[in-house]
Amino acid sequence: MTKRTSAKYKIDRRMGENIWGRAKSPVNKREYGPGQHGQRRKNKLSDFGTQLRAKQKLKGYYGDLTEKQFRKIYGEAERVRGDTGEMLIGLLERRLDAVVYRAKLVPTIFAARQFVNHGHVLVNGVRVNIASYRVKEGDVIEVRQKSKQMALILEATQSSERDVPDYLEVDHHKMTAKFVRTPGLGDVPYPVQMEPNLVVEYYAKN
Repeated sequence: MTKRTSAKYKIDRRMGENIWGRAKSPVNKREYGPGQHGQRRKNKLSDFGTQLRAKQKLKGYYGDLTEKQFRKIYGEAERVRGDTGEMLIGLLERRLDAVVYRAKLVPTIFAARQFVNHGHVLVNGVRVNIASYRVKEGDVIEVRQKSKQMALILEATQSSERDVPDYLEVDHHKMTAKFVRTPGLGDVPYPVQMEPNLVVEYYAKN
């Protein structure tokens, strides 16, 4: 379970953006950072600061992965032929917790990680309790039978806060989701602008 669960909205306030698009985000009321100096005038960020911010925002969106985890995923994206930024997004979206979240089986990415870790999810009929498990195209993700009536799931499936992207085929009656294809940046319904190109620049220099 992530250490950020109880303080997840601090990421929103630090970034000054509602990065998950949630109605409860404090940024909807206060567009300044946390702490006694949060309301100070913002200085213009340097190139490094802009790149770091883009990296922290993307990393935080997926449950605030550790730097080691995120750097490892970036390294894999870098080794694949093609646009590294696009490959990075594709790898992040193939994480099992991200797929469970995208399919609206849980309300938050933090809940998705916990939900997977507690053994509530099957992949192709086999229980998987590793949030970072990488889903492949054609895989079917399903909520375990005993878990289908959990209030957490019912809340998420009935929410109008976000939509299911078209690279997933979801049946909320059966609580299943099929991972149809690996998405690119333009396919992912981020509530705010993500800039993986700046993440690539950040790691190229650091």
